[in-house]
Amino acid sequence: MKLHSLLRNAALLGLLSLSLGACNKPASTEGGTSSPSGGEKSKKIAFVTNGVASFWTIAAAGVKAAARDLKIDAQTLMPAEGISDQKRMVEDLLTRGIDGIALSPIDPANQTELINMAAKKAKVITHDSDAPKSERLLYIGMDNYKAGRMCGELVREAMPAGGTVMIFIGRLEQDNAKRRRQGVIDALLGRPEDSSRFDETSAVLEGKGFKILGTLTDQFDRAKGKANAEDALAKYPDLGCMVGLFAYNPPLILEALSQSNKLGKVKLVAFDEDDATLDGIEKGSVFGTVVQDPYMYGYKSVEVLSGLLSGKPEAVGADKFLDIPARKILKENVVAFRTELKTRLGAAQ
Repeated sequence: MKLHSLLRNAALLGLLSLSLGACNKPASTEGGTSSPSGGEKSKKIAFVTNGVASFWTIAAAGVKAAARDLKIDAQTLMPAEGISDQKRMVEDLLTRGIDGIALSPIDPANQTELINMAAKKAKVITHDSDAPKSERLLYIGMDNYKAGRMCGELVREAMPAGGTVMIFIGRLEQDNAKRRRQGVIDALLGRPEDSSRFDETSAVLEGKGFKILGTLTDQFDRAKGKANAEDALAKYPDLGCMVGLFAYNPPLILEALSQSNKLGKVKLVAFDEDDATLDGIEKGSVFGTVVQDPYMYGYKSVEVLSGLLSGKPEAVGADKFLDIPARKILKENVVAFRTELKTRLGAAQ
């Protein structure tokens, strides 16, 4: 079965989970279910994403694999309508007596109260995007600022003589998005590391031979994301490189480049492992991408919560951060990476 078919089938399961949750019924267990022997009540874990994307389909495969391996009830929920949908899901889970929640907060600063409320009723950890000021027990993910700098390094490799750059991202309310974008900017401009820095999205920034024209957001609206790419290509005919920082951004940029006959003429540097992005790397229309490991985000979230629910506080660790490092995918290693990804997804079916 082709990788895109595996992703599509798993995504359909995620949407089914959403549909059931909206009807106030127990959400389907995309992550897999099993009950302990001896009649003991099964602990229930929920892995809540910050949207619907192929990235989260891969994470859901990790949830399912961990649920199977650890014999625990785990489910994946993907909010399709933003922060209000995510809030509803968390509240519904708590009402139904969930034991553990792994959450990717959409707007950490404005969800602290929700997370703290949830932490009083269940074990709560964050993944992918952190809420460091909340009472979450642990953050599972990567250092998004450093990963952003890796992405900036890819832009430098793609454009050794420098040039103009436009950045595309879903939204900047998320902690991971702010840090990721800033890492790209700081690496391009040759700045020292400072993850607390923040440049305004409309600012035109120059340094080390690069001119960053701005940052365009779309709030997870795919039509807006594609329109942003089209508008940038029309407004800046000499645009040198487009950088897509959420999983769905690079495929939308590819569509805009294709329709404007600029594939291969404008460099594209990506983030995450959407199938279209990996296809583009193989074909040469995408220079490279920085990938996380969403499969392990899902697997480790279930593993840590299972440990905590079994009375093992050491599952958290002293620094309350489980680092799953990012890596660069280029033409020379994309085939091996896709094989690894396909194997993981296939095993979770």
